[in-house]
Amino acid sequence: MPFALTLGGVTFLLAVIWGSPFVEMMRRLRLGKNVRVEGPASHQVKTGTPAMGGLLIIGWTLIISLVVNSVQLTARFRAAAVSADQVVGDLPAGLQLSETILIPIFALIGFAIIGGVDDYQGFRTKPGVGMSARTKFWLQMIVSVLCAVAIWFVNGNQGFVGIPTVPEFFVFSGVVGSIVYIGLATFIINGTSNAMNLIDGLDGLAGMIAAMCFAAYGIIAFLQGQQFLLTFCMIIVGAIFAFLWFNAHPAQMFMGDVGSQALGGVLAVVAFMTHQWLILPIIAFMPVITTISVIIQVASAVLSRKYLGRDIRPFKLSPLHNHFVVTGWSETQIVQRWWLISLMSAMVGIALALI
Repeated sequence: MPFALTLGGVTFLLAVIWGSPFVEMMRRLRLGKNVRVEGPASHQVKTGTPAMGGLLIIGWTLIISLVVNSVQLTARFRAAAVSADQVVGDLPAGLQLSETILIPIFALIGFAIIGGVDDYQGFRTKPGVGMSARTKFWLQMIVSVLCAVAIWFVNGNQGFVGIPTVPEFFVFSGVVGSIVYIGLATFIINGTSNAMNLIDGLDGLAGMIAAMCFAAYGIIAFLQGQQFLLTFCMIIVGAIFAFLWFNAHPAQMFMGDVGSQALGGVLAVVAFMTHQWLILPIIAFMPVITTISVIIQVASAVLSRKYLGRDIRPFKLSPLHNHFVVTGWSETQIVQRWWLISLMSAMVGIALALI
C-alpha cells in the first residue's frame, strides 16, 4: 500500500506540473467544447473550454504504469540470470506485478481511442455531433468483448463473482458458463463506459466520482493481495486528481469522451479482475442512477407519444444532474452532494466486499 500510494502521489505531481502547458496546447489547437443547444442555458458559457482533458489522465497513467512494468521486466531478466529468490527478495513489494495488468491498460487505450475520435469529430468534422451512436456502440462492443475474453482466459477459463455474505466465490465454468460470464462482462464493461460518460456534465463531477470508485476497488484489491491492481488503481487516482486541479469550477478544461469512456470501461475491467463486479452498481451508484434517469426519460417520451399522443417526461432535463440545474440548484451544490453520495456508496461497496 505505501508503494502504491507513493506512485499515486508521484503521478499527481508530474501531471499537475504538465497540466498548464497541456491546457494551453489544447487552446492553440482549438479543441474547445461545443455545448448542446438542448442543454441547460447556464452551460453556454462553457463553450470553447478545452475538452480533451482526459488525455492528461490517460497519458500519465500509461507512462507511470509502463515505467513500473519495465522495472518488473528488468527484475525478471535478472531473476533468470541469477536467482529468482534473491532478486525478488531485493525488490519492493509494489513491484511484484502481473501480466494481467495488460488487460486494464488495453481497456484504457481502446476506450480512449474511441472517445478521442468521437471528441475530435465533434470539434472538426461534425461540430457538436461527433461519431454516430451506432459506430461508437460497435467499437465499444469490440473492446468490451476482447477484455471479457481476456479476463476469462486469465482466470484459467473460468469466471468468478463474489456474493456478499457468501465466503467463497461463485464459479462460472464450461461452455454455458463462459457464454454467460463473457456476455455479462461485455454488457457491464460497455455499460459502465457509457455511464461514466453520461455523468460527465458538471465541473469536477465525473472526475471525483471516478477517483472514489478506483480508490474503493484499490482497497479491495489490496485486501485480496492483488498488489499490481492496487498500484494501477492508485496511479489512476493520482492522475485524476491532477486533472481535477484544472477541472475545479470554473473549469479550465473538461474530461471529454476520451477520458470518461476510458475511465468507465477500465473501472468495470478492474471490478471483474477483483471478482467483485456484483457490487459495481453500488460503488458506481451515481453513474448508474444517471444512466437509469436517461433511460427513463427517453422511454417515457417515446411511449407517451406513441400511446397517449403527447410528450410526457418525468425530468425537466436529463441526465439527472441537468434536471437539478434547471430546478435551481447551483453547480457546486449538485457536485458536492453527488460526491457525498458517491463516497457513502463506495464505503458501502467496500463493506459488502468484506462480508
